[in-house]
Amino acid sequence: MTAHIYAAKKGEIAESILLPGDPLRAKFIAENFLESPKCYNEIRGMLGYTGTYKGVPVSVQGTGMGMPSMGIYSWELITEYGVQNLIRIGSAGSFQENIKIRDIVLGVSASTDSNYVHTFNLYGTYAPTADFDLLMKAKLTADKLGIPVHAGNILSSDVFYELQEGWWQKWAKMNCMAVEMEAAALYMNAAYHGVKALCMLTISDHFITQEQSTSEEREKTFTDMMKVALETIV
Repeated sequence: MTAHIYAAKKGEIAESILLPGDPLRAKFIAENFLESPKCYNEIRGMLGYTGTYKGVPVSVQGTGMGMPSMGIYSWELITEYGVQNLIRIGSAGSFQENIKIRDIVLGVSASTDSNYVHTFNLYGTYAPTADFDLLMKAKLTADKLGIPVHAGNILSSDVFYELQEGWWQKWAKMNCMAVEMEAAALYMNAAYHGVKALCMLTISDHFITQEQSTSEEREKTFTDMMKVALETIV
């Protein structure tokens, strides 16, 4: 039992899990993609479900927004429930003209402005990266499904309403593809515990064109990403 998923019993959470930030996206995935889904967590409204996909046990757990929240849920899933494969399926804002609304991005690495890494007491600058096996399988899966994806560096930011003028252009100049708020913490926790993690994102906002997706679109229409993620872990 944990402080945040304490309703779930050992064995009720699968070894492979999808991690949307929005708990309602977790509910949507469970109800539309999983067979015989069972809700194992409602604590703090952070919904979690386990079912099967093509006969393989799969869980989906909302994580909330930001690295502290992702850090809590991924840590507890790994250490208390034995989760081995974690795929964040989130939304992001594009920094690049060629990465458009509704495109899918695979985070090979996650640059960050967060100090989350301080807990590991390292003597240098750590580079949070995805698990290579999950990354390659996701790319091959997307190719097989005919779903285009971009792969490269993303930015995990602690700040949503950034006040510094020109901040995103500097990251874009360094070829960061998009910004989100959770991947770096997930990658660090996974690395520390020796499990596999990947961040998969659908572009919901565009810093150049100013296009934006609605909350309902983010919850219910990013189905290509959901399919790629599920096919990656079966």
